[in-house]
Amino acid sequence: MTPPSPAFDDVLGRVDYAAFLLQLAVFVATFTVTYGLGRLVAVPVGRRLLRSRRVTPTVRKPTLRFIRVSTLVVAFFAGLFFARLETLLSVMGGFAAALTLAVGFASRDIVGNLVGGVFIISDPKFNIGDWIEWEDNEGIIEDISFRATRVRTFKNELITVPNSVLANTVVVNHAIKDALRIDYSFSVEYGGNIDEMRRVLLEVAERNPEILAEPKPEVTVDDVTAAGIGLTSRFWIDDPSRRRYLAVRSAYFQAVKERFEREGFEMSPEFLELTGELDVPDVASDE
Repeated sequence: MTPPSPAFDDVLGRVDYAAFLLQLAVFVATFTVTYGLGRLVAVPVGRRLLRSRRVTPTVRKPTLRFIRVSTLVVAFFAGLFFARLETLLSVMGGFAAALTLAVGFASRDIVGNLVGGVFIISDPKFNIGDWIEWEDNEGIIEDISFRATRVRTFKNELITVPNSVLANTVVVNHAIKDALRIDYSFSVEYGGNIDEMRRVLLEVAERNPEILAEPKPEVTVDDVTAAGIGLTSRFWIDDPSRRRYLAVRSAYFQAVKERFEREGFEMSPEFLELTGELDVPDVASDE
């Protein structure tokens, strides 16, 4: 075990414990009063100011966190100043150096997340409540901090995503526009009446009050395969959200199925079934 340094011994030797306890009491009192005033004054004032400026929750929440942390830091240094305990900073220099070294090893990820957080928070098209999709994940943004973004999935799971990941990944924001287009492909048999099927798909979309009349729904022939002909129906909904998206699409599919059954239209199978016999030569008998 390494013995204490002579400088450290000198500091301990000169300590007046009664005076130190008094300074400690002054520190605690100053810290408590300063921090309390900051929480009672600075945070509410900041909140009112941000709301009066109509700042979005995406910017408001991180800003309020920054005010709270700043209040804590100011209260700490105010306590040291009024208690005249600045010398403790020099005694704690070794601990600070070790902490700086530890932070240095992780600084790459920390800086990356902070920079990513700044870009995300300052982006007006990336907000709390948006329905986003990235890589193989999807959900609603619940919170954005300078370090990470929290997304609630549609399985009610909470995912904490480092900001550097979202800043360097292609993110699809489904809710950023006022309207969202829904595309779905139907595969029909070659013998089916393509024009009548297109008419049914369009009529079902036009009769649904949740589907926009403008832009107009459309149905196009997009694919021809061995299994059948591919028809793609495209229509638009307003005020897009995950729940609304699923509800409108489900109602549309159900109505199409019922119309197809009433009018005798057949969908083609996804895969063709091959029938017949296949002769395989007997290799053993040839030898």
